[in-house]
Amino acid sequence: MPAGSARVLVDGRAQAQVSPLDRGLLYGDGLFETIRFVDGAAPLWARHMQRLQSGCTRLGLPIIEPSRLNEEALRSIEGMSNAVVRITLTRGQGERGYRPPSEPQPTRIVAASAPPPLREHDYRDGIVARLCDLRLATQPALAGIKHLNRLEQVLARTEWNDQEISEGLLCDQDGDVICATMANLFAVIDGVLVTPPVDRCGVAGVARAEILAARSVQVCRLPLDVLAQADELFLSSSIRGILPLRAVGDRVFSIGPCTRALQRHWRDLGFFRELA
Repeated sequence: MPAGSARVLVDGRAQAQVSPLDRGLLYGDGLFETIRFVDGAAPLWARHMQRLQSGCTRLGLPIIEPSRLNEEALRSIEGMSNAVVRITLTRGQGERGYRPPSEPQPTRIVAASAPPPLREHDYRDGIVARLCDLRLATQPALAGIKHLNRLEQVLARTEWNDQEISEGLLCDQDGDVICATMANLFAVIDGVLVTPPVDRCGVAGVARAEILAARSVQVCRLPLDVLAQADELFLSSSIRGILPLRAVGDRVFSIGPCTRALQRHWRDLGFFRELA
């Protein structure tokens, strides 16, 4: 498959068009999941479906059976040993205006593409991040879910063009660090693994959920001065796995045993065995 291309199913049919009146396009009224498949299987599938169903409940969207989504995902990746599948659910079409239809007919989009290339040195030596100027808005009604409006992340990503910088860290309105533009954040501070809460802003990533289930983790605020004292920093992503942070701006961090142990955990799940 050529770089940048994708196989797309819309409502189970091979096509790449949706109505210009779809509420996902008009209002960002919907949800999505981006899922890594390896050898025809998605090791974190159950966690993705759990988050998707939770998001549907919170937004009042009909819940699509995971078996249907799995069947369409497998159709989309046929012949691909490794793939990234994005599942998008919108509220579908409705009358003009913000009021949702009383009986929504969701639009279901399943798109498969080649995964991003792995750069071994990123996982071995760590990546460099910067602190973004943009602050995440506080909105508990949307916090945690993977809704379609990603404008905060889009604007944050416009803040740098330096190819040496791989990610940007985002703070909330109080100045506490919450996440990166495309990943959740973890730190080891005084020997304790910690991660910020995502109940007021940010996304509750499925990789984050896997780590919370696999390790003892303290969920707590991370002001910048506390973050600067961390022994280890790393990012978690269902697509990119466990990425060590070796620097944030001028502050340099070590790549320690907790980060390495979770990288091994990721390989044990079936991801990135080629990096072993």
